[in-house]
Amino acid sequence: MRNLLIVYLLSSWLPINRDPVKLALFTPRASHNQDERCPHSIISRTVGHKLFSTLKGFLGKRVMPYCYPPDPNTRKPKFTPPIKACDTHFHVFGPPEQFPYVSTHEYTPPAAPLEHYLKMAEVVGIERAVVVQPSVHGLDNSATLDAIEKSQGNFRGVCRIDDKTPKGELERLQKGGIRGVRFNLLDRPRGNVKLDVLDRCVENIVELGWSVDLHIDMKNLIAQEKRIRGMPVPVVIDHIARVKPTDGISQAGFQLLLDLMKLKHVWVKISGADKICNTPVHNYFGLPFVEVIPYAQTVIAAAPDRVIWGTDWPHSNNFAPGYTPNDGDLVDLLALFAPDEATRKNILVDNPAALYRFE
Repeated sequence: MRNLLIVYLLSSWLPINRDPVKLALFTPRASHNQDERCPHSIISRTVGHKLFSTLKGFLGKRVMPYCYPPDPNTRKPKFTPPIKACDTHFHVFGPPEQFPYVSTHEYTPPAAPLEHYLKMAEVVGIERAVVVQPSVHGLDNSATLDAIEKSQGNFRGVCRIDDKTPKGELERLQKGGIRGVRFNLLDRPRGNVKLDVLDRCVENIVELGWSVDLHIDMKNLIAQEKRIRGMPVPVVIDHIARVKPTDGISQAGFQLLLDLMKLKHVWVKISGADKICNTPVHNYFGLPFVEVIPYAQTVIAAAPDRVIWGTDWPHSNNFAPGYTPNDGDLVDLLALFAPDEATRKNILVDNPAALYRFE
């Protein structure tokens, strides 16, 4: 009861923009089944990280926000992706008993093994994919490499490293199918890379021909403009730089993104619609997240040969019911992003094949 009272009082001090959030404490579990709905994790994504960072000091390390699992009932999309269509952004989580989470992870996702992803990909028509190393596994890329190895040549990977990662390990990652490295540049309590470390990592991967994935938002995109312009490797901006749909096409960060796309080394990943909208799944005209359409279309028009797409499966960082999208809907949403068949082939087949060197 004491713990629940602390949660209640803290939540009352946090500014929120929608109805009061129902909060619940819970006991950590090693793994979840894909079709569970984590009844002990009912918390708004808007306040989740802030609240749990505060709670940690009161309640100790056992308090960690749990994510909702992906929708297990993938809808078959109306749009049929072309042959060799590539999902350039998905994660494998665990299973923790085989691939443990690091002790410093900010959230606790349910196990999302490769087998679950393959079932979803078969339904929506995805043949190729890029596994992106999640932060919960830290610098241990074993789960990502394992998924690539089992893909029979259909997967590539984006890893996590630091400036102390030895050259021999980088070469091992390269042989294992890694073609890029990801860094977080968001305002988070922890997990962001230090900029001097990022710069040294970039220097270390130049000869490998890898790309750099930046998980970045509009504010930090503006702050890092000079660094992005000067990078000697391809730069992939994840999730359309977390554009804010309510701020309009003319918002400064989005206009900067379009300007950066004039550079031949800057790519944009149209993904993470649920993160961009940051609202419960809502269906207008039969599909969710239609607010993202004008931004995706504008990005595609700016550089159709340097835009890629991803599901962001299993949609981690959803801490409340109703936020997790159905991947079939996301595939159909892509057809609205790019109504032209030739453009869709660029985004789904040709562009990822060039960037991630699919044979």
